[in-house]
Amino acid sequence: MKLHGYFRSSAAWRVRIALNLKGVDVEHVSHHLRHGEQRDPAYLALNPQGLVPTLELDDGTVLTQSLAIIEWLDETYPEPALLPNDALERAKVRAFAQAIACDTHPVQNLKVLNRLRALGHDAEVALAWAANVNVDGLSACEQLATNSPGPFCFGAKPSLADICLVPQLGNARRFKVDVAQFPRLLQAGAAAMELAAFRDATPDRQADAE
Repeated sequence: MKLHGYFRSSAAWRVRIALNLKGVDVEHVSHHLRHGEQRDPAYLALNPQGLVPTLELDDGTVLTQSLAIIEWLDETYPEPALLPNDALERAKVRAFAQAIACDTHPVQNLKVLNRLRALGHDAEVALAWAANVNVDGLSACEQLATNSPGPFCFGAKPSLADICLVPQLGNARRFKVDVAQFPRLLQAGAAAMELAAFRDATPDRQADAE
């Protein structure tokens, strides 16, 4: 399998964590987002959105969208499970993950920040926008996880929620957000980073890191 990504992409970061947790080896193919390599016609033939990640299976089948890829991995490689057995708990984990992957990350990603600059806003305004988006999203996630047992977001084992959380905390720090205001999320993030699967997926450990 090939994982098409970029070292700093938090969506690709999520998939790297899931692959590590499942013990699945892939070939990593980098597409430099700041150089526009995701818009190369050959890549658009794989992923018409021009986004990363894309998972290319051994038989040529192509999967896109990080959450869809991760759920496919969870169904194809069941251990360790990334979603709880209980339907209600699964819904809670998915809601947390979607709050990050659907409502927070897309509104502060490179495409949106570039649009803000194209509309005449300077870099300071774009960075403030990204920071505010992160504060709003992580504040909601803090509440979603507050009453759940730890040390991870929803219990004693990492789940899809933690896979989404760790890269988003990385984004928040990059945008100078004071993450100390999210103690429950920091507890879960610290527990995750005790695991090699999470540590080995960080941007600084990738072959294309700059």
